[in-house]
Amino acid sequence: MAQTTLNVEPGVERSLWQRIRSFFLNPRNLYLLGMLIVLALTFSEVARGRHRNFMIFAESTKLFWQHIAPYGESWSQAMPQLDYYLYGPLFNILFAPFAYLPAWLGPFVWNLFNFTMWFVAIFTLPGRFTRDEKCKSFLYTFLILACTQLSFQYNVAVGYMFLFAYSLLERDKGFWAVLLMMISGFTKVYGIFQFGLLLCYPHFWRNVGYALGIGVVLLVAPAVNMPFGELPAYYGKWVAALTEHKSTRTWMNLFYLRPFGLLRYQMAVQIGVLAALAVGLVANYRKWRQPFFRLAALAVLMGYVILFSNSSEGHTYVITLIAYQFWYWSMKRGGALNLLDRIVYWATFVVVVVMPVDVICPLPVMEFFYGWQLNLWLLLYLWLRICWTAFIRTPESLSEECRLVGLR
Repeated sequence: MAQTTLNVEPGVERSLWQRIRSFFLNPRNLYLLGMLIVLALTFSEVARGRHRNFMIFAESTKLFWQHIAPYGESWSQAMPQLDYYLYGPLFNILFAPFAYLPAWLGPFVWNLFNFTMWFVAIFTLPGRFTRDEKCKSFLYTFLILACTQLSFQYNVAVGYMFLFAYSLLERDKGFWAVLLMMISGFTKVYGIFQFGLLLCYPHFWRNVGYALGIGVVLLVAPAVNMPFGELPAYYGKWVAALTEHKSTRTWMNLFYLRPFGLLRYQMAVQIGVLAALAVGLVANYRKWRQPFFRLAALAVLMGYVILFSNSSEGHTYVITLIAYQFWYWSMKRGGALNLLDRIVYWATFVVVVVMPVDVICPLPVMEFFYGWQLNLWLLLYLWLRICWTAFIRTPESLSEECRLVGLR
């Protein structure tokens, strides 16, 4: 029997590929498609009563407004069926509009709000990043973003506050940038590390003044619901909850990376690495006006707060991956990527982004790669590579960029 060959014109094939590419490189299409997926995931969890993180946020907020600290024994007695609450009292003030919505509506509004802010944070980054680069960065991180939102976590908000603050600093909007850093720091600590980047921007002392003023206001903000005299004890309970939490399970950070055995030296390593980064930042003061240096320094900090955190989980990797994306595109545009960079880029996508999605990756395969801690090794390599390009040897093609692109 003769075989029938289906001949497709090359132009038709290219046209179909171009239509697919055009669809996924259109911000409006990405937002609508992402929004529908986020709403579907939210419905799947709410319908089965599995939105536990949202419940933790909502119940802790209601306890705060009832003058009960949602930490330690008082939390375990009030909500024995729920996991720890680990955020600062400012979080309960800001979360109130979500907590007091109808129980079925709050989770949808929370996830949709965070998804929208994440999307806006990416697509309002400085103009040196093209629309295609922003679309590809959104697509690269979307699966891990979806997993994070499936769990109703706060990581999305931490990530977009980092990006918004960076964009605002690039546009010399110091007050709003510092405000976001302080909100992040007073809710989940992470954002406070971004203050080191203030050295790289004009009006340093003005921005420091903003930080001091805003810090005082946010520090005493919980006094809207308690006497000033109770604030120190309340903050003490928060710090105690953070300290106790880190020893409750095995976390996905460098302190558990075999064979180093760094857990026993955790605080010393955190302080030592942070001090080394500070030295690297100051020692490279001649690079502060380089757009690439500021971006790479941001990526280093966003990686530090995850890899050296007390209690990182797989979902928190979304914070460091989005910063890595824009470092990658900057390196590619400058012709500074090597073959290993390109291999690791896609290996990270497969191992860190795709494999945690159990509907895509079979569990035995996932357990095999996680057993070798390949996700942590890849992220460690990426972080060290970014540190190298920021503090040790910045590619010449990217160093020259400061002559062509002024501080925005």
